[in-house]
Amino acid sequence: MEPKEKLDLAVRAIDEKNAHQITTLNMEGVSLVADYFVICHGNSETQVESIAREVKSQAVLAGLDVKRLEGIEDARWVLIDLDDVIVHVFHKDERQYYNLEKLWGDAPTIDVEEILQA
Repeated sequence: MEPKEKLDLAVRAIDEKNAHQITTLNMEGVSLVADYFVICHGNSETQVESIAREVKSQAVLAGLDVKRLEGIEDARWVLIDLDDVIVHVFHKDERQYYNLEKLWGDAPTIDVEEILQA
């Protein structure tokens, strides 16, 4: 599966669980770690865990290898590594604290609505 298709899959899974403020960053040329970052948050540990499990479930159903899933136990910041796409699911308090969008401010954003409407 192409990186853009993985991005679409992750965004749709995140949206399915009503995540808040979904942000997608095009990391090509900015980071060697991944082509895309997806950042979102939930308002509770339960929602954070639900979002992360949905991303993992949809990835597995699509035949993707989930390289790493970290932070699910505390559900405050869960990282899901889909190789070309890294998904960050935060609890709203941690999202404000870590502010990855500012940290990676030189990465262009991708319109989430275009992904969801396609």
